[in-house]
Amino acid sequence: MTRFAQPDIDRVSDLIRSVAKAEILPWFRNLAADGIRQKTGPMDLVTLADEAAERALTPALADLLPGSRVIGEEAASENPRVLDRLQGDDPVWIIDPVDGTLNFAEGRPLFAVIVALAQKGETIAGWIHDPIDGRMATAVKGEGAWLDGRRARVADAVPLPDMVGALSTRFCGEAMAARLEERSAGLGERVCLSSAAQEYLRLLEGRAHYSLYHRLMPWDHAAGVLLHAEAGGHAALVGGTADGVPYRPTALNGSLLLAPDAESWRALHGRLFG
Repeated sequence: MTRFAQPDIDRVSDLIRSVAKAEILPWFRNLAADGIRQKTGPMDLVTLADEAAERALTPALADLLPGSRVIGEEAASENPRVLDRLQGDDPVWIIDPVDGTLNFAEGRPLFAVIVALAQKGETIAGWIHDPIDGRMATAVKGEGAWLDGRRARVADAVPLPDMVGALSTRFCGEAMAARLEERSAGLGERVCLSSAAQEYLRLLEGRAHYSLYHRLMPWDHAAGVLLHAEAGGHAALVGGTADGVPYRPTALNGSLLLAPDAESWRALHGRLFG
């Protein structure tokens, strides 16, 4: 029987709240031009808040769980070999200090902190915290998902024309983007927030039915997929030999589709990719 690390959910939640209050919120709508820089392009930014929050979270999380390691988005941006830590046996914290950095930099209150804990290539706990309104979503594998102390449940299944969701066409190539634009015409309203964390919160609140992503970095999705699954949802990879395979934080290629249940997932998959 595989033994996984056991995090103290409340202590991690308190740490995330504290770091967000001290290192992120003071910079919101208070960044000078030299507090924002591009990484790979104008849509891929890092701010002083991202860097400060990751610096604070990295040693603090490691101290909470002796023997654990850390993967931070900004550390991995500087050295992609950091991602190799997911392949070992040690528990690994995965941090997105400010998910939705573009929104944050432009003063839009659509960002959040994401933290996941993985071991042996499996996500075992996850947190999403919105510092603006204080929402905190938490999950431990097999123990359900919780949002502000209440059990979270995904939306009930509905017919395709009524499905509201976030369908991204970034990072998927022009041909696929054009096909998705055409095939998604029969779905309900599209609500894309430029923050995976905020879109996962909508799924947990039952305000959206599905999400589709093409850039599978573990700091964006490890916590969210676990939270969604523990709230009753169904998610799987899309594309090639991985089609229909459950998501793991080691997955870095392909697309990711989330839906209320397996039947809805198959219907969406058929509509968009069949």
